[in-house]
Amino acid sequence: MIASSLEKPRAKRQRKEPFDIDAVMDRVRRSIADQGVPDAAMFALASEGYTSLFEQLVACIISIRTRDETMLTCARRLFARARTPAAIAALPARSIDALIHQSAFHEAKANQIREIARRVVADFDSELPCSFDVLTSFKGVGPKCANLALGIACGETRIGVDVHVWRITNRWGYVAAPTPEQAMRALEHKLPKQYWLEINRLLVPFGKHVCTGRLPKCSTCPVLSMCRQVGVTESR
Repeated sequence: MIASSLEKPRAKRQRKEPFDIDAVMDRVRRSIADQGVPDAAMFALASEGYTSLFEQLVACIISIRTRDETMLTCARRLFARARTPAAIAALPARSIDALIHQSAFHEAKANQIREIARRVVADFDSELPCSFDVLTSFKGVGPKCANLALGIACGETRIGVDVHVWRITNRWGYVAAPTPEQAMRALEHKLPKQYWLEINRLLVPFGKHVCTGRLPKCSTCPVLSMCRQVGVTESR
């Protein structure tokens, strides 16, 4: 059968190089450095001196469903008023709420942060232990926040999988995971441990400025030759 002259020719699929996670991470690292984009928010706070496990955990709670720029503003404002578990536990929930009101679900977060501070004072003598089980025992603290806080504040080798890490590693074809939690488990089995903490630090800004949710900038992406572009139907 002769194809109709109105049919559009199919675009040739680009032949991909074998996926090399070491090369990919190096290219992403250099791309982020060359563009001079801001660091992922929790790492940015750590570079400003907010390095305690309690501060990192509180910052991550504020960040839930909230843009990095907004989280940083809220966290800095709160920590300027109170940084320790005892100081935050002494604040009324409404005062915490007023300090973080720009974040999503701020009222619930204010109550949650105060309760965590109260428990740290009462149960752990004001010193939050570097324990995944302890952190995830607090209401509203999931594996992402626990792992990121433990990785940054305690130097533990852990993976924090947010929407950027989840989306990009699936798009690369490096994992095939329908949820961030499943992506975390897949990455724990596959990703070299030297990248466990760094992958969040790199892929958050990379996901905001290059490998975006809609219309990713594939034409200028440094890893296009290895990326399988899973699920990408339109790009720039």
